[in-house]
Amino acid sequence: MIDKHCLEPPAKYDDLKVLFLNCTLNRTPVLSHTEGLIKVAQKIFESVGATTKIIRPVDYEIPAGLGLDMSKTPEWDKDDWPIIQKEVDACDILILCTSVWLGEKSSVCNKTLERMYGYTHKFNKKGQYRDYDKVGATLITGNEDGVKHCAMNILFSLSHIGYTVPPQADAGWMGEAGPGPSYRDEGSGGPENDFTNRNTTFLVWNCLHLARMLKDNGGVPAYGNMPDEWQAGCRAGFDSPEHKR
Repeated sequence: MIDKHCLEPPAKYDDLKVLFLNCTLNRTPVLSHTEGLIKVAQKIFESVGATTKIIRPVDYEIPAGLGLDMSKTPEWDKDDWPIIQKEVDACDILILCTSVWLGEKSSVCNKTLERMYGYTHKFNKKGQYRDYDKVGATLITGNEDGVKHCAMNILFSLSHIGYTVPPQADAGWMGEAGPGPSYRDEGSGGPENDFTNRNTTFLVWNCLHLARMLKDNGGVPAYGNMPDEWQAGCRAGFDSPEHKR
């Protein structure tokens, strides 16, 4: 029964696109411990035919700000964020990944979320905010405590701007407190950690299942969640007869 269950997933996933934004502080090709955990998830996604891509935002020139293209403002001459935004727009599943510093997600991760937030006044074809119908999750590494704290913030941020977050949408690995080996260091125990590998596998499959359901059903229904209709006076039950009595 176990063999059959493992070999026969409940659906096809080869039309799904997965984007990992690795918010490491290290530019390519410098070693990224977070990317080591990303590759565990990437292998599972690709085993069922999903297309994957890893981008390190730190490799790009990304100004601070909330504009669509900060190079069109007086403040900045160059902005590579629109290049990354095109990849975000094209994906079905976004995994926002980070290392932990001072108990918080990286500065690169903060800036990435800020730039994503700058696009939230745009709508999708159904008239909802543009990131509806995408699935969001997070992978986190470090050698101090902080996975749950960072996941709490990242998953809320993704949900707030329109992403659908599946159950158990975070996984991570922390070494022991204080100076010590990081995930990909020899003898760290990270790649062999059963708890991390289990949670990463659950994360992948819950993302696949939810993305499949959203795609097959036309996404989140466009009812009661369209800003233009609210502005036009269609309040989808808010002004009920009970309120008028």
